[in-house]
Amino acid sequence: EASIGLGRLSQAEEYLSQARWTVLKNYANDIYHAALVNGPRHVKTSGGYFHMGNVFFRKGQTEIAHNIYSEVVGIWSNMLKSVVKLEEPQPDTGLTSFVDKPVEEGETLDEAQEAEAIQMLHAIYELQQSNTAYGATNMVTLLHTLALLHTHLMGYLKAQEFAQDALTCAQENGLETTELEGLKSFISAKC
Repeated sequence: EASIGLGRLSQAEEYLSQARWTVLKNYANDIYHAALVNGPRHVKTSGGYFHMGNVFFRKGQTEIAHNIYSEVVGIWSNMLKSVVKLEEPQPDTGLTSFVDKPVEEGETLDEAQEAEAIQMLHAIYELQQSNTAYGATNMVTLLHTLALLHTHLMGYLKAQEFAQDALTCAQENGLETTELEGLKSFISAKC
């Protein structure tokens, strides 16, 4: 700000560029350390990717930002697919086998992760809604993920809206719809 006030615009621009580089470097370090502990495609790593995507978006490098946002959506999609079970539980026959392994419970989301998912996915949705360059496949995945999120949160009406939007987008672009139809049926049964 001082450089701008003194009319040294090139110096101000250089300082701003250094600051952006420092921010990106910090996010890269955060992602690296989170990935070491949790893996590169874990929801605990997605926040770093999301913030890095925001930096690129603000710099006007939207293609890079969209690619990073797609990674974030993919991470949440995988997690939510494992959390939201669409299959009905199998009836308990009372018979067990000594070779049967106990069913491992899938990961669940805590309140903080639910809040992060809502914030990140809805922010990406707002950015991508009017962006034709984002691509139909990415938009279907985003809408599907939002439908899964709201199903998990038991916001079935909102989930139904996103599932229908995903299904419509997929149909309009000749994409696979089987999984979306299953989710839509599951949500409809809950409403």
